[in-house]
Amino acid sequence: MITGIIFGYLAIVLLIGLISHRLFRGTGTDFFLASRSIGSFVLLMTLFGTHMTAFSILGASGEAYHNGIGVFALMASSSALMVPVTIFFLGPRLWEIGKRHNFVTQVEFFRARYQSDVLGLLLFAVIVLLMIPYLLIGVMGGGITMNSMTGGAIPRWVGSIIVCAVIYTYVAYSGLRGTAWVNTFQTLVFMILGGAAFFVIVRSLGGIETAMKTVAEIRPELLIRGEKIPPVKLFSYTFIPLSVGMFPHIFMHWLSAKSARTFRLPIILYPVCIAIVWIPSVLLGVMGNIDFAGLQGPAANSVLVQMVAQYAPGVMGGLLAAGVIAAIMSSLDSQTLALSTMFTHDIVKTRRNNTLSERGQVWLGRAFALAILLVTFGLSLIVRQSIFKLAVWSFSGFAALLPIAIAAIYWRKSTANGIIASIISVAILWIYYFSMAWDNPGYSVGGSGLMPVAVMFTVSAVVLIVISLLTKAPEKQVLDNFFR
Repeated sequence: MITGIIFGYLAIVLLIGLISHRLFRGTGTDFFLASRSIGSFVLLMTLFGTHMTAFSILGASGEAYHNGIGVFALMASSSALMVPVTIFFLGPRLWEIGKRHNFVTQVEFFRARYQSDVLGLLLFAVIVLLMIPYLLIGVMGGGITMNSMTGGAIPRWVGSIIVCAVIYTYVAYSGLRGTAWVNTFQTLVFMILGGAAFFVIVRSLGGIETAMKTVAEIRPELLIRGEKIPPVKLFSYTFIPLSVGMFPHIFMHWLSAKSARTFRLPIILYPVCIAIVWIPSVLLGVMGNIDFAGLQGPAANSVLVQMVAQYAPGVMGGLLAAGVIAAIMSSLDSQTLALSTMFTHDIVKTRRNNTLSERGQVWLGRAFALAILLVTFGLSLIVRQSIFKLAVWSFSGFAALLPIAIAAIYWRKSTANGIIASIISVAILWIYYFSMAWDNPGYSVGGSGLMPVAVMFTVSAVVLIVISLLTKAPEKQVLDNFFR
């Protein structure tokens, strides 16, 4: 029954994507940006859905299983503040510039802002590098969910293939409009069903007070924030939500907005959405220790799904599983479309001196989207890391790139050389820290508790400022196109 409900849900998702294709105008701008027609509510749902994903559902519960309620403070509380602030200062301004110059991707924006093809190519390469862990958590999460909810009837690799196939179908057929429509539906699904899962499971455990008393008896340290998370670690985690300002898929959704006023609703309601999703995820992860004790490392990725399977069998279990899958797919689709868009516009089209036809852009975007999903699926077969940790590493790299976005729209004297040096510093430090932490889940800089993101962000900003001050600023004519 659960398998049937899951496939029924996937069929509904496909149907929504296919229906949205009826509005497709056959142009590259419509395929990649929905002709800049997305309204406030859909923008809120797509931004939140593409941002949170498997990280907030499976990753947060798995991390809370090991480290307790303090996980909420690590990401959710800081995100509730930093994400709306980042959207407020960057989103409307970038939308206005993008609409005026008809930009489609962030690489296109940076290349034009600094008149540098080298910068564009470098930024594309680094973005792809940083997106790999982010893509992986979606593909891995889909396989984990289907495998756990069907009692092993669907192997993880088959579950991952199914998720990739469904996403590719509606992304390739309907572009950003289909992705936005599906994301709106899926975000509502995982928010509503996530709340339902929390209610059903907590009731089965005898109520939240009883469940917490049980946790306090078996693992009391999970309910004490201070002993599990050092202050310096808590502080450095506040940098991570800044990544929203440099995610390519978030950037694309910003450009798809109908107007600058469209950003008001996402800015106001984003913290509410975070609370709705993160509070149940973290608490359920902590409660997972009651009946699923002893899960080691990445095995905790599936604790929420195991709880759903045990406490909500049958129809309810199938619906709740659909909610988890919705969270996973609502990000993977936008990420895939964003990378394929950048490849088409910023690599192929630019190399061909903008001679690629509208139809050619669409088909090339579809082909690259397929390649992305195939490569990610292949990597998911060999990577066995924590979903939370993979997400944190991806977010850390993008957060460290935020200074270049701030400089591009607020600092006239920033230069191409400064931006390039900043990007290179982020790439080098990210690879170094990532390799150091691969087999050391609790890694921090010098064992101090300081997360690498704080160092990367600081170095990125300092390098950008110093090199920009030492090199020639862009021509006044170029600056006048971006500063009005």
